[in-house]
Amino acid sequence: MQMQTIDLRSDTVTRPDAAMRRAMAEAEVGDDVYGEDPTVRALEEEAAEALGVEAGMFVPSGIMGNQIGLRLVAPRGSELLCDQRAHVVLFEGAAMSTLSGIQPRTLASDDGLPAVEQFKRWYAPAGGHLVPTGALAIENTHNMAGGRVFDRARIDPILDFARDRGLPAHLDGARIWNAAVALDSPPAALAAGFDTVMACFSKGLGAPVGSILGASRERIAEARQLRTMLGGAMRQVGVLAAAARLALRDGPARLADDHAHARRIAAALAGNPALEIDPATVDTNIGFFRVRPRDERDLRPADRWCRAAREAGVLMSTLDGVHVRFVTHRDVDVDGVERAVAIVGRLAA
Repeated sequence: MQMQTIDLRSDTVTRPDAAMRRAMAEAEVGDDVYGEDPTVRALEEEAAEALGVEAGMFVPSGIMGNQIGLRLVAPRGSELLCDQRAHVVLFEGAAMSTLSGIQPRTLASDDGLPAVEQFKRWYAPAGGHLVPTGALAIENTHNMAGGRVFDRARIDPILDFARDRGLPAHLDGARIWNAAVALDSPPAALAAGFDTVMACFSKGLGAPVGSILGASRERIAEARQLRTMLGGAMRQVGVLAAAARLALRDGPARLADDHAHARRIAAALAGNPALEIDPATVDTNIGFFRVRPRDERDLRPADRWCRAAREAGVLMSTLDGVHVRFVTHRDVDVDGVERAVAIVGRLAA
């Protein structure tokens, strides 16, 4: 019997289980454009409470949530200070500049969170020829830094600086529940002090689609207009919100297992002489490793590794031709992790 492929490309590949499908089928719905979908309203209230914000708005994707959040805080013709590997810069189709007239000012960092001195150095006040700083953004967990998490001791000095300069701050908390579990902290404690915050239901929590944008009631009222402009106003969307509510209720409790699974895989990869990975840097459910070239002609060794892994039954994502990403999630259980570890061992041989 052929073994099932182990998909470690992303935590977005999960499929709704029987309970989630049943909740979707039985959801009470209404026209959300008129504000009449009770399941959406319930989700927005529950998510806002979890994040410690006044109000929330359901959006179909994390990118839409991020981009509306940035539009709310950064004026057109201003710069956004953020990490050079931020998702809003690398993976959102230049949306902040194309749609909102915001220019990113990317800052260097070792692990995804630039030091406060970097924000101070590149801050530009209004007036003169420099593009004025309009807002700043932090990503927690940080995807392209390998799922790293940042606690309040590192975030607070940056937010203190932002408040001192009158700068709004956006939190890309796509995986904020992963960060909360890793830091043993409520999500609201990590979101405190930010003017807008986006969190996904469709990543570690396991819903098939959907994210939340949280902010003040006034900002969320404006956000609903922006969502309409972007084509994100939906009708009987309670069928999706029902899955997100279940993910919000049950998903966080099992994230620690995903983190442990990622560390297990990282430890196995660390034993492969052809790879470079530090398991101590795997904070959550994401891990990166570098594939060593065989010789000077081996220009994209990560592609070679991913092809071999796919043929052996494990899916991973190549990043830049040299690095590979793996992500654990609810659809990969202990048995799947151990099978992946065994395959990694055979590839090493």
